Amino acid sequence: MTPAQRADYEVIVSQVRAHARVLDVGCGDGVLLQRLIREKRVKGRGMELSQAGVNACVGKGLSVVQGDADRDLQFFPDQSFDYVILSKTIQAVHRPGAVLTELARIGDRVIVSLPNFGHWRTRLALLLTGKMPVNPSLPAPWHETENIHLCTVRDFAALSESLGLTVERAFPISGGHAGGPFARILWRANWFAEDVVFVLRARETAARPSADVVPLRA
Repeated sequence: MTPAQRADYEVIVSQVRAHARVLDVGCGDGVLLQRLIREKRVKGRGMELSQAGVNACVGKGLSVVQGDADRDLQFFPDQSFDYVILSKTIQAVHRPGAVLTELARIGDRVIVSLPNFGHWRTRLALLLTGKMPVNPSLPAPWHETENIHLCTVRDFAALSESLGLTVERAFPISGGHAGGPFARILWRANWFAEDVVFVLRARETAARPSADVVPLRA
């Protein structure tokens, strides 16, 4: 699956309202940010660690700065964006909790996509081979991967709760296709979702949820 075809991108684009202020942290080559600008007319900015990624974004005409999510989010003002996005990046940062806290400070909503290490094929691979799995969601062998903090759906939900963040929506992805938002079937997503997209908001600023938003429950 090419970056332009990533299922988590489809979900993220669907969750961002038109003309919003968006910061894409770990934006890579800018494919998602470019889509948001083109399809949702957002006021988009990006931050990317690699020089190659920054160069690719600049080549697309995107407003992107080079920065490290573990260190440089502190320089963004409070509530300066409507959405802050972290797509397939949370597992590669050194301090996931601190990064999530900063994202919630910077944006009204935080959208995070991540591979689910609790998927049944991953569990089965570990059980049968005793080795770290390699699959479409975790494509690199353990000694070459950038992932340093892999987690399950339940792990991430628990971390969010401990940080005072409310999960407004969560979308399981399997076989390259996204399902509908899940709520009280967390155990099922933990087993059957290869990837998940979470939409988070700080509890103290959260408005009353609309009828289609059901808080995630274990």
